[in-house]
Amino acid sequence: MTVAGVKFEQAMARLEAIVAELEKGDLPLDESLRIFEEGIRLSKNCLKVLEEAERKIEVLVQDTNGKKHLRAFSSDGDEGRDSDADV
Repeated sequence: MTVAGVKFEQAMARLEAIVAELEKGDLPLDESLRIFEEGIRLSKNCLKVLEEAERKIEVLVQDTNGKKHLRAFSSDGDEGRDSDADV
């Protein structure tokens, strides 16, 4: 299975299948290594997609004056910097 062009949901489903196959423990070593490497490529691709999505998320924040500002989403608890665009 190639990683390029695989949708996030498809990649996650394949990762789950790979984990299940590896957990069975009945695959030959070379096949286990092959699908493990595929899983690594898929997980890196999924991480990249998630990081891109995180950068695109904007949170609408209301200040103490009732004025609304768009701020970039940040997963570290900080709501990010104000953009110049008021809403």
